[in-house]
Amino acid sequence: MKQTKKFLALLVILAMTAVSTVSLGAAEKQAAAGSDKLVNINTADAGLLAKLPQVGPKMAQRILDFRKSNGSFKRTQDLMKVKGIGEKIFAKLQPLITI
Repeated sequence: MKQTKKFLALLVILAMTAVSTVSLGAAEKQAAAGSDKLVNINTADAGLLAKLPQVGPKMAQRILDFRKSNGSFKRTQDLMKVKGIGEKIFAKLQPLITI
């Protein structure tokens, strides 16, 4: 019984370490991108969206139009539902955006 508790405690510690490592990796990507603040794709205006890589004024307007027609994005990956944003562009945006 004691061994089982120790084993479970060790698993919890390992899981927590893995989660914090992943979080640090995301923070490092954000810092490497030169951004100290993530862009919320549910609240950002066209000007802020247009500052993102691969997003100009026309794409920013498409994002706003999509948001107006469909409501808030449920997850960042939903940005790929906007015409013109595929996997490659989303991969560049992902470290810079949030919901």
